Order: sequence, then structure tokens, then C-alpha cells
Amino acid sequence: MKQLSTLVLLGLLSVSLNAQKMNSTKKAIVASVENHKENLIQISDSIWALAETAFNESQSAEVLADYAEKKGLKVTRGVADIPTAFTATYGSGKPVISVLGEFDALPGLSQKTVPTKDPRIDGAPGHGCGHNMFGAASLGAAIAIKEQIESGKLQGTVKFLGTPAEEKYFAKVWMVEAGLWDDVDVNVSWHPGANIEADVQSGLSLIDFIVEFYGQAAHASADPWNGRSASDALELYTTGMNYYREHIKPTSRIHYHIQDGGQVVNVVPDYSKIWVRVRDPKRKVMLPTYERVKKMAEGAAIMADVDYKISLVSGIYEVLVNRAGGEIMQKNLELLGPITYTEEEIAFGKGIQKATGKPEVGMDSKIEPLRETEKNPGGGSTDVGDVSWNVPNINLSVTVAPKDTPWHSWAVVACGGMSIGHKGMVYATKAMAMTMADLFENPKLVTKVKEEFKTRKGDEKYEAMIDGPPPIGNN
Repeated sequence: MKQLSTLVLLGLLSVSLNAQKMNSTKKAIVASVENHKENLIQISDSIWALAETAFNESQSAEVLADYAEKKGLKVTRGVADIPTAFTATYGSGKPVISVLGEFDALPGLSQKTVPTKDPRIDGAPGHGCGHNMFGAASLGAAIAIKEQIESGKLQGTVKFLGTPAEEKYFAKVWMVEAGLWDDVDVNVSWHPGANIEADVQSGLSLIDFIVEFYGQAAHASADPWNGRSASDALELYTTGMNYYREHIKPTSRIHYHIQDGGQVVNVVPDYSKIWVRVRDPKRKVMLPTYERVKKMAEGAAIMADVDYKISLVSGIYEVLVNRAGGEIMQKNLELLGPITYTEEEIAFGKGIQKATGKPEVGMDSKIEPLRETEKNPGGGSTDVGDVSWNVPNINLSVTVAPKDTPWHSWAVVACGGMSIGHKGMVYATKAMAMTMADLFENPKLVTKVKEEFKTRKGDEKYEAMIDGPPPIGNN
């Protein structure tokens, strides 16, 4: 007990000393965030409770947009022909610094704020990726910058982008195509995590597509010879993909979800449907694998003597890393110092770890050093990648859950609705706003970030991997 109290006091002392090193603008930003903190927590908790899935986030988007409007930002709703996408801007002229906000939930992850699995609403969605905190923190950062522009301390334009459907469909791709980042100099983003670091790692590119097989129904016992089974084609297709796994690059991934394999056992099915996803850290490696997997659908259709159809859902790029931006973010993390936790929060974290079979080590809030960028990172994918191929992107990870917490799980939902998540969210707000302030105040930093972006992108031309309008209402 005494040792823990000493650590907390040392942490507070460190924060106090670091705060003294901040310039007046950053001190004002921290004060602004503290002033709005309770409202930001309320917004985050409201979105946590609403838990709306991709393209269904009407109330969540409204909560964010209404608060932005209330605080004096100019809000434009329904951008890129997406009802739940919006922008909120303030200021004029250059630089234009944008910040991303996500707010969609995942199906079936409803959870109470307790460290054992206990659904709040059986079968309902939950924020297993922390997006309730994502949008709230980013909007808080935009508001903090707005207040500095309004006071005359900063000059330029701040732009918050409310970006729905990151977990499914990847709405940012359509938003990029609509030109919403065309006027932006640098974009800033964050993601809830289990540690604090300026994120200079990429992610995996991917492509999603639907395969449908069309056959001939028949009685499965009386005259199966008159049937042409769409489910046979489906099984042959998945078998082909599973054998192919041995022969793809170790960095690549193939996933699928059977959405319709037939309805009853005594009918030869005339229809089947499967959602397929192909990934790799490099888009140029992912695309040939995608073409091969598409050919397998044709082969399966031939073997089962059925017809088939392939429909592109969407695809996303890997994240184009910007280390110059990461260095700016790193300095601000070191200014802020680590997050401190109460005994109750540490116990909650250890309870999560116990329930998920992880070592009970509690929270990890130390500031990680800026890591070397890996050539072939693992992990997941994000449509932030498409933004990063169109404008320089600075990314951040902040602790909102205990170390080694399984992501996309009830455990993240539990932490995201209580003080552990709240602390991480507020921390992210400060770190992003401070980094944005550096960009507003120092044109040389903007130039450096943009030069690295041009060098890393090289002569590769961005091509959005979509075919048609956003699939609104297809959930």
C-alpha cells in the first residue's frame, strides 16, 4: 500500500515537472482538455452505451456532431453520401490540420463495466475496439485547437472528420474519394491500445469480397441427381483456399465467413454465400493472392456445375508510416509522462487479466521509446491506411486496457466504459492537440512531415479499392 502511494506521488511529481517544460500554448491546451474532460467522458460513455455498428451509428454521430456545433465548429453532416459521416471545422487558411474520429461498435460484444464476462444486453454490440473513446478524444483535441485559434495563439484551420464503419466496409475509402482530405496538410490519429507510444508501425492491406454460388434445388433424398448444389461449390471453394494457405507468403492471410450454406438438411441448396478477406503488409503482394483466390471460385463453380458471382466490398491500403511525425508525437508523450492509476483501477486490470488467462501484471502506462519501423508488421488493418496514402498521417496508441488484453473482446468493452478508459481517452486528447499545436506553430515541421510522405509514397499512384457507392443498409 505504502509503495503504491509512493509510486503515485512520484508519477504526479513527474507530470508536474513535465508540465513546467510546456510552452504557454500547450499549457492552455491541457487546461482546455481538463475543462472539457467531464463532457468528453459523458460523450464517450453515451457512445459506449449506444454501441451502434457500421453505418448504423446515427445517434453516436449525432452526439459528436452536436457537441462540435455547440462548441463553435462548423459542422457538415452526411458527407461522402454517408449519413453518419461528417466534418467539423474552424479557422481559415493554412496549415489545415485534420484529426480522425471513429465511433462504430462490434456485434455481439455487449459487456458491463466489470472484470468478468457479463453482457449488459445479451447478443448486443459492444465497443471491443474502443471507438467510443476514439471519436470523443479526437473531437476534444479539435476543440482545444479551435480555442487556441479563436484566442489568436494559433493560425490556420482545424478539421475533425467523423469517420464511421471502420470495423466493416471501411468508410474512409469513400471519404478519401470524396476529396475530404484534399485541402489537408497533415492528419493526426490515435487508437486505443494497451500501451502508450507514438505509433510508427504500418498495418496490413486487405480486400473484402463476396462470392455467391447459384445452383438447382432438389429433394436431397428423393432425387438429388436433379440438383446442382451451391453448398458443394462453397465447400470445394473453402477447401481450395485452405490448401492454398501453405503456398502463400508467410506475411499473408486469408479469412472467410460463411454467410449462407443452405437452409435445411433435406434440400439440395440452390444458393450459398461467403465473405472472403485477403491481407498482406504490402498491397502489391496482397493483390496477386486476391486474383488467385478469385480464380478458385470459378474452379469450384465448374466442379459443382453451378454459376457464381464475385462482388467487391472494399479494400484498404497498409498505413504509410511517417517517422518525422512520430518524433513530434514522441516529444509530447514525454512531456505528458505516464498515466497514473488508483489501487481500484489496478485491481480491475488484474481482474481482466485473470479472466482472460493473462499474467496478472496490471496496467502498462510507461512511455515507450520510438521503435524502429518493422518491414512486415503483424496485427490488423485499418482504413486510416487510405488516408495515409493521400496525406501525411501521425498516429498514436494510448493505454485504455490492461497489458495483453484480447482486443475485439468483452474485456476492452469493460474498460472502455469506466475510469481506465476515461484516463486513456483524456490523455490521447492532450497528446494529439499538443502535437497539432506544434504543426500550427512551426511550418518547418509541416514541411519535414510532408517531405517524408512524398519520399515514402514515391511514384505509386493511389487507387481506391471500391466499386460503387457505400453499401449503406447492407448490414
